[in-house]
Amino acid sequence: MKKNIIFSSITIIIGALITVGPFFLFKACPTGCCSAYPECLFMNHAQLGMGMIIAALGVFLFVYTDPKTQLGMTIGIFLAGVMSLLISHVIIGGCTIKTMECRLVTIPVLTVLGIFIVVWSGIKILSLRKEIKNIRE
Repeated sequence: MKKNIIFSSITIIIGALITVGPFFLFKACPTGCCSAYPECLFMNHAQLGMGMIIAALGVFLFVYTDPKTQLGMTIGIFLAGVMSLLISHVIIGGCTIKTMECRLVTIPVLTVLGIFIVVWSGIKILSLRKEIKNIRE
C-alpha cells in the first residue's frame, strides 16, 4: 500500500509539471513570439493534455487497488509518457530557431520529465506483473 501511495504521488507531481510547466515554470515563449512561431503554442497545448491524463491516472491509482486495474492504468501512464516525448520531438516539436526558449529550456525539461515517467511506469508495470503472477500461483 505504501508503494502505491508513493508511486501515485510522484506520478501526479510529474503529470502536474508536464501540465503547467510550459506555461508557468519553464515558459516556452517570450511574449509575442507565438504569432510568428506557433509550434511552441501547439506543443504546449498538447503537453497540457498529456500531463492532465498522467495526473488523472495517478489520482485513479489512489482509488483502485486491484493489481489488474492498476496495471491497465500504469500502461496508460506509460503510453502517455511516450506520447509526451513524441509531441516534443516528432509530432509537433518547437521553433525552428535553435536559440528560442522552447529549444533551450522547455523541450529539454519536458524530455527529462517524459523519460522519467516512462521509466517510472515501466518499473511499476514489471512490479505489477510480478504481483499478479504471484496471486495466480
